[in-house]
Amino acid sequence: MYKINPDDKHLAEEFRRNRIGLHSADLQKLLNVFRGAPTEGKFVLICTKPHEEWVLAQLPKTRGGKLHMHHNRVFTSIEEAEWEVFKLRWKHYTGEEFGSLSRRQHQ
Repeated sequence: MYKINPDDKHLAEEFRRNRIGLHSADLQKLLNVFRGAPTEGKFVLICTKPHEEWVLAQLPKTRGGKLHMHHNRVFTSIEEAEWEVFKLRWKHYTGEEFGSLSRRQHQ
């Protein structure tokens, strides 16, 4: 299984530039880990208005359980919504916030 390395910031930058569509093989491996994670507490997007609005949510412990909706985290762009989920999953796996890593990288 692919192991996420916090030093692979170039993959996060690649995703930031191209959130929807085809990705490099290495980025696809990283996304497969993110998307294949255990479901409890996993961040997901719920479309509340088709093609217009998405809300951040977390999956319940058991299938069919109630989602934990983050109604204060609403997006009107699927690209921005996907980027937010990516950053949350990056932090979950690396322990580091991508924004702070990006700033340090450019200093």
